[in-house]
Amino acid sequence: MQRCRKDEPSRAERRSQPHNAASPGSRRRRRPAAHTSPRSVLSSAGAAGKCSLGPARLVAAGWWQRSAPNYRSQRAAGSSRAAARRCRALPASGMEGAAHCSLEAKRLLLDPKFEGYKLSLEPLACYQLQLDAAVAEVKLRDDQYTLDHMRAFGMYNYLHLDSWYQDSVYYIDQFGRVMNLSVTLDTALQKPREVFRLPTDLTAYDDRLCASMYFSSSTWVTISDGTGRLYLIKSGKRGNSASEKWETVFSEELGSPFVIVHSVSFVKSDKHSIAVLLLRVEKDELDTKGSGFHITLEWVTFVEMNKADEHRYEISKRRVLQGKSVPHYAAVEPSGDGLMIISYKPFKFVPEEEEILEENDDKTTNEKKDPLYYWQQTGDDLTITVHIPTDITKDDIKVHFSPDNIRVALKDQPALMEGKLYSSVDHESCTWIIKENKSLEIFLIKKNEGPRWPELIVGDTRGEFIMDSSQCAEISESLMHLTSEVMNPDPEKENPPCNAQELEECDAFLEDGASLCRFDGNTLKVTHVINLGSNQYLFSVVVDPKEMPCFCLRHDVDALLWQPHSDQPQNMWEHIATFNALGYVQASKQDKKFMACAPDYSYAALCECLRRIFIYRQPTPLTTVLYNRKEGRQVGQVAKQLVATLEASNPILGFQATNERLFVLTTKTLFLIKEPMVRQEGWGSCYL
Repeated sequence: MQRCRKDEPSRAERRSQPHNAASPGSRRRRRPAAHTSPRSVLSSAGAAGKCSLGPARLVAAGWWQRSAPNYRSQRAAGSSRAAARRCRALPASGMEGAAHCSLEAKRLLLDPKFEGYKLSLEPLACYQLQLDAAVAEVKLRDDQYTLDHMRAFGMYNYLHLDSWYQDSVYYIDQFGRVMNLSVTLDTALQKPREVFRLPTDLTAYDDRLCASMYFSSSTWVTISDGTGRLYLIKSGKRGNSASEKWETVFSEELGSPFVIVHSVSFVKSDKHSIAVLLLRVEKDELDTKGSGFHITLEWVTFVEMNKADEHRYEISKRRVLQGKSVPHYAAVEPSGDGLMIISYKPFKFVPEEEEILEENDDKTTNEKKDPLYYWQQTGDDLTITVHIPTDITKDDIKVHFSPDNIRVALKDQPALMEGKLYSSVDHESCTWIIKENKSLEIFLIKKNEGPRWPELIVGDTRGEFIMDSSQCAEISESLMHLTSEVMNPDPEKENPPCNAQELEECDAFLEDGASLCRFDGNTLKVTHVINLGSNQYLFSVVVDPKEMPCFCLRHDVDALLWQPHSDQPQNMWEHIATFNALGYVQASKQDKKFMACAPDYSYAALCECLRRIFIYRQPTPLTTVLYNRKEGRQVGQVAKQLVATLEASNPILGFQATNERLFVLTTKTLFLIKEPMVRQEGWGSCYL
């Protein structure tokens, strides 16, 4: 048995360091004033996940304790106000008809009196197993040079946790063997055992990706060999040597190489089905200004076919979504009826060839149609011009005005214009005339002078608004103060323009705000949208294998865990746990590679690219008296931070967490870190 050593400085040592002491991600920056709140500092870190102030140092030094309580109380109050906002239908670019929603944090899960993490020196039991063969790691090729390639394949987690069975992990080695380690007793660890072997010789393919797998249910597994072939495997009850037998029921080439993102098993119409999400990064010849690549998510559904007493699985549906950034999170609903995606740039379904032809026909038809009417406006009135046939007389025209509606008809034909006006008019002063060029001109007098109308008739797109040159000049002049050819033309001005040269790296926000979208599997349209803004995505975890994976987002300084509920439209995303200050602390770990948490939320953990593991436990009650020296009050509970350093020189390739253990995979070694059971802590009678 080997024990991991600690290499983190103590709390006292951290306090004694100067403000700009060297630490991961530390850089020189103006020291915040005494009244600076965490939010003002965090706004500069944003979604980029970097903070030059060194969050871990601030937490340990007590800066967080002084500022957080009041700020957290305000935030908790704000969250209760946010709870009143439910999904509402709003039009959005490419997402017409989708319900725009907001995440509603639970106040009871927010701790406004969180004291910060205290570095603990208690030992962590660390065991290691040497692997018979190296992990089937695939390094990026020269043509895989974009950030999307790095996110999708370079940062791939080669260690797979079987959430259906406690403390059971899998990996695929260089010989194509699926190896399993199931832990029952830490002191009696056995070598990983082979449960399945891929028939493909992985070393024979130069353009392959990393082999991937996902546990669809307690008895089904999906595996990709990285060459473009997908395997559906019926495993039986895993972990039970008597009933476990991995049997291939489907194996087929599905195009270019891919990795498996998610998979679910479900029964629909009395037929067993399996849905799989496949991720590809493909060359885009039409993209001349961007990276030259696009991301595709292929949603494949397999259905069991009973033919002549033979159980076979065939592909029933293949749907493709396309986007410009690798999704942070993508999962199929347990029922197979929908899909949820978190990404910085939106995804949309790629229509099939017949749908493209129909869409092009519709566009051609629409292009041939001229506007039915033209309209202009001033601050006082509106003028509508409608072309009419030459044989129409004054008696053939019927125009009806009301304070909020208008109706125009010719003879006994259906109405040319009819509907609710954008705003009220003085209907008694409205008139119309027929001009010599056989056009009908209608004059409407606004009831409320001044405001401009964005549309004439609500929802009517058959007309065209014409803006005269004087109005264009007026609008241009009103926007002139927002533009300049000089970076900072008048620095002495009371509110000078923003000078981008003064911004630091941590002040930058990502180009596109992340969003969470829910797609309907039947209509292939977005039904729900959440704009995540600066709520940085951190990681995902399977808490209940029968539900969709949870995702963890940074909310201000905390990390909040959200559980999707596809069967609850009014409460589709539930706040189930909070990791206090984790969003703030992880921002200083510039070398972090993977993050995870225990399914029972007892701790969160992150690992760097090499060796170091950081564990952050939830606050636990104290059995003895502990006082906060500065505030003169008794502390009821303490949250601990533990740091472990692995005795390994190879980079970390996989990282998984269970309730009692952490699994860390390198090229030739599998480490197991025992997480001690949470217990009440005794510190004696002392002061912080």
